[in-house]
Amino acid sequence: MKLWSIAGNTQKLDGGSMFGNAPRTMWMRWATPDERNRIPLATRALLASPLAGRTVLFESGVGAFFDPEMRDRYGVQEVGHVLLDGLRSAGFGHEDIDVLVLSHLHFDHAGGLLAPWQEGVAPSLLFPNATFVVGEAHWARARHPHARDRASFIPELPALLEASGRLELVSGDRTPSLGDAVRFHYSDGHTPGMMLAEIIGPDMRDGAPHGGVVYCADLVPGVPWVHVPITMGFDRCAETLVDEKRAFLADMHARDVHLFFTHDPDCALARVACDERGKYSATGLTASLHARPLGGAQPRIV
Repeated sequence: MKLWSIAGNTQKLDGGSMFGNAPRTMWMRWATPDERNRIPLATRALLASPLAGRTVLFESGVGAFFDPEMRDRYGVQEVGHVLLDGLRSAGFGHEDIDVLVLSHLHFDHAGGLLAPWQEGVAPSLLFPNATFVVGEAHWARARHPHARDRASFIPELPALLEASGRLELVSGDRTPSLGDAVRFHYSDGHTPGMMLAEIIGPDMRDGAPHGGVVYCADLVPGVPWVHVPITMGFDRCAETLVDEKRAFLADMHARDVHLFFTHDPDCALARVACDERGKYSATGLTASLHARPLGGAQPRIV
């Protein structure tokens, strides 16, 4: 099995919103804002093939479904659908994806499911051969959003996914389309039922898999957020998220599971480090993955 990091459309969002209650003097050490106080963000997907005998894409980025006004409002930088270009560069088309796993259905994670915006044309799904894997608890949230996060969802998307006949809802830690190759963890601090997919590693020790890769979604969106107290203003419950993150990082550190970041502009993959005080950080930073074997070596960011 090989892994690729697939770049999606990039965004610029308000730095204060991305770092919650962290003061500007602190978060400016991690990200440089522009004149509108926005910081650069990736929307990165993970491609794995063959995984459980299939070609699997974890998330789809923000895509190009926004009209020009909304694209400017949410700081989407490119007009075209960057993810499709990235898939082609890796040797795949969106038609080649057998399974598409979605941690949650906020537009910056699921917008890439849709064809690029055209004036007067209704939204339509790409990935015509993919099974769409979504957590059951989060699916309920997407169909009936709370007023606080309604703007984060794409109103047309649930009906399109249902109409495809290829929607697979997950309630446990496994799903039929991926069997034992992928294990799911859950988080409610950012949005109810967010699903974190762990590609199971090849090393079994003490009855637990070691050496895998986990798609961190918005529990740990990038390197600065590995520091446990750092949350986003977009999170629905910061205290819940901090507790979830602490337990999650302890598990990933103990089992040497690599973290895959969706929003970090410079880093796709890292390992978890923990010092004598119990403070977590990222180490072994890797900028991108290009047909990397699971557990294989890649050049690192210095």
